[in-house]
Amino acid sequence: MTAHTPPAPLFRDTDQPFAKRIDDLLSRLTLDEKIGFLHQFGPSVERLGVAAFRTGQEALHGVAWMGPATVFPQAVGLGATWNEELVRRVGEAVSREARAMRARDERVGLNVWAPTVNLLRHPLWGRNEEGYSEDPKLTSAIATAYTRGLRGDHGLYWRTAPVLKHWLAHNNETERDTTSSSVRPRVLHEYDLRAFRDTVEAGTVAGVMPAYNLVNGRPNHVSPYLRTQLRAWTDQDLLVCSDAGAPSNLVDSEHYFDTHEEATAAALRAGVDSFTDHGTDSTKIIGRVAGALERGLLTEDDIDTAVRRQLSVRFRLGEFDPGADPYAGEQPFDTPEHRALAREAAEQAVVLLKNDGPLPLAPDSRVAVVGLLADECKLDWYSGSLIHRSTPLEGLYERFGAERVEFAEGVDRVLLKTSAGAFLHVPPAPDAPEAARGAEGALDPALLAGRTDLPPLTAGPAGTELALADWGDGVLTLRAPDGRYLSVAEDGYVRASADQPGGWIVQETFRLEPHGDGHLLRHVGTGRHVQVAADGVKVAEEDPEVFELVVAERGEDAVGRAAAGADVVVVVAGNDPHINGRETEDRTTLRLPAQQERLLRAARAANPNTVLALVSAYPYAVDTADLPAVLWTAHGGQAAGTALARVLAGDVSPAGRLPQTWYAGDADLPDLLDYDVIGGRQTYLYFEGAPLFPFGHGLSYAAFSYGELTADVTGSEVRVSFTVTNTGDITADEVPQLYARAVDPSVPRPRRELLAHRRVTLAPGETSELSFVLPLSAFAFWDVAVDRWRVEPGAYELLAGASSEDVRARATVTLDGEPAVPRAVLARGLDAAGFDEQSGVEIVDRTRAEGDAVTPVAGKDGELLFRDCDFGDGVTEVTVEVSGGGTVEVALDGGPVLAALSPQAPTPGPYDHITLRASCAAVDGVHDVRVRLRGPLRLARVGFSG
Repeated sequence: MTAHTPPAPLFRDTDQPFAKRIDDLLSRLTLDEKIGFLHQFGPSVERLGVAAFRTGQEALHGVAWMGPATVFPQAVGLGATWNEELVRRVGEAVSREARAMRARDERVGLNVWAPTVNLLRHPLWGRNEEGYSEDPKLTSAIATAYTRGLRGDHGLYWRTAPVLKHWLAHNNETERDTTSSSVRPRVLHEYDLRAFRDTVEAGTVAGVMPAYNLVNGRPNHVSPYLRTQLRAWTDQDLLVCSDAGAPSNLVDSEHYFDTHEEATAAALRAGVDSFTDHGTDSTKIIGRVAGALERGLLTEDDIDTAVRRQLSVRFRLGEFDPGADPYAGEQPFDTPEHRALAREAAEQAVVLLKNDGPLPLAPDSRVAVVGLLADECKLDWYSGSLIHRSTPLEGLYERFGAERVEFAEGVDRVLLKTSAGAFLHVPPAPDAPEAARGAEGALDPALLAGRTDLPPLTAGPAGTELALADWGDGVLTLRAPDGRYLSVAEDGYVRASADQPGGWIVQETFRLEPHGDGHLLRHVGTGRHVQVAADGVKVAEEDPEVFELVVAERGEDAVGRAAAGADVVVVVAGNDPHINGRETEDRTTLRLPAQQERLLRAARAANPNTVLALVSAYPYAVDTADLPAVLWTAHGGQAAGTALARVLAGDVSPAGRLPQTWYAGDADLPDLLDYDVIGGRQTYLYFEGAPLFPFGHGLSYAAFSYGELTADVTGSEVRVSFTVTNTGDITADEVPQLYARAVDPSVPRPRRELLAHRRVTLAPGETSELSFVLPLSAFAFWDVAVDRWRVEPGAYELLAGASSEDVRARATVTLDGEPAVPRAVLARGLDAAGFDEQSGVEIVDRTRAEGDAVTPVAGKDGELLFRDCDFGDGVTEVTVEVSGGGTVEVALDGGPVLAALSPQAPTPGPYDHITLRASCAAVDGVHDVRVRLRGPLRLARVGFSG
């Protein structure tokens, strides 16, 4: 008898389309196996030869958390390049390194959680460094470029599978898992959704990650927009991965559901496909899914839908086709090309904010480089480990020679004297090793607190002079002479053990608190005070030590001495990305930390030829009046110092542009939780004040002239062209920007809105003609009267220039558009959240699953305005759908109350809506409707009938 080889499973047949292969594999999996796939760490299925799979690998500006990798500029720095082609190449390099690192370490994942496309609406947001821009058009352009690089250019297989973060309207760290972003329909569609939509529609995205916060009262992890918006934009299966711990938050902190079974089922039905919760322990999620199935809250079809989306990503990554995967053999890592690209990206990210003459520096300049960031190459929470390192000081040494560069860090040199007259002493020890990161972005707790094998601090007659740096708001670090930072270990003892401040909970920051004639030293990470005991220095609940701060040298004095003897002073100021503004922590002010302000003043007093170089993840409000030159760059990764030095020296003409508005002061900022960019007049789109530096701003060492702008409307397109000429004497980049504004809009529209841009390189005297083809939809707004996009007929001004405020050429076009129609209130009524204007209200959830309602802000009366409501031939009855208790008053055109309706008693719960009816005087024609809300009620809808 002849033996027959059984046919290979269909899911292994590369001649079949992915859809059939996925269905085949899905049919072979047991229910328990499929449930296991729902956790971030999906197990292997040995009987089918299916490997274990992990969703999630951080790759925001390089492969993060898995050891050494090429570190590119922070995301906000990549946004400042305004260069999609460059960012695409960065994404490609990152994805190549992810593949190379996975070949060595299977823990490295190919489903990468990047980029972050949350809009930089508010500059005090702690995660400002992670986003690209405050503008949705620029954000989506840069995000599409980065994801295109991450994906690769093969039609079938992907090098990595990028997931966009964080869906949706997420722009605060303060109470981020319990606060709700009130986002009205116009802001939702015109602002927050747009940054995601263009990138998803480009086909370069494998999925999204919902954010921790709630939107309109409903957690993002059960958002109906995942179904009604995200999945409607593409036919591709998108993978939705939860944020770490967020599934448990639905019950534990948000109290949105009573049980974890209900919460898990609701998230799965809403569209979450992979649950990142409880680290590598999948048992809790598996138990919750199983419990939801037993209670009838889920069906096996619901689980199949999620697993199918996961498998779609795994097939595209070539997991089941190692012989056909074009990226399987790639091993490029830390190549000369990647190193050169890191430097190029860092150079293109530098923004010249002001230059009254000192830049570029003369070749024979004697340079004093001073400041807390002058000899630092800072990493952030989503950085990889540095293979190469370049600080501004090192870059200037390399460019000008060490003999022409003088350095003063500007820290205060201090000793800490105890009440017994002894001084804190740092025992000698080798450098601390680098901490290793684990799942869900958490650090290994044993490493978070520093090494316990090193000796703790002691107290004795010979003290150690410590470098004290105050990073603002009284938060300081203390560094030993060998560069090690004081850190609190797991055992509570203080040791000099950290290379840099860092970790999920930073263990290297302290506060000096006045106490009697001295100070208590409070450790920020534990909240405890430092105690000096017989067995060492530690943090404890009791018996805090009262220290005398003995200042051996003030930082300003060292800076003044270095500045006085130089031709030019470069003050390098900014932030440490792990302190005072980072994930979990919003900033409190735009001001520079006081210590850095003092250093800047000391340098300026000693030498008027002072250049301020801000190296930061955020905008600052700085007084630039007496500074001849100011630059800004985000933390630029491994090549940051070299790039900055080359720009200062004129080897590279700066051409970075601000991706967000730099405001003049805190008074210009809205409340952190005010997400209504239209009503709050936020971002360059609506801000009516005078910014410190506007969106799109950035100077050059060359000069550029703009020719006449021509615009023609052809069918469904507007064709725009203009020329740009380099009138300077060096080759340089320019970033022409094209904006539009509605000349006479019927509703509030942006003062100007970015439609297109291009970064071009021009030699002296060279002219480039730029042409853009804009669809008419680029001029549309979300019309709440008809609940869709509409192009309003009328005149639109097109503005070309070097920033949102530096307009060099303009033209006006007239668009036919679609005329407005009054709201047909007899047929549709008024959805409460579809207002034109509001005061004193916030949007909340109509039900846990879908819909919006409106409620007054606590302690206030609320008012809604609905314009141009058509009452037809006549209305004699008003109805309202409400829950809670209070009063709804309906009035017309600012006149007397048409109807006032109140429940006889408050409804049992927020989702127990009832319909109230009241007769009213006959009304016909078109009127504005004002609805006033008094008391803690929720209004879902207002209806009218004849």
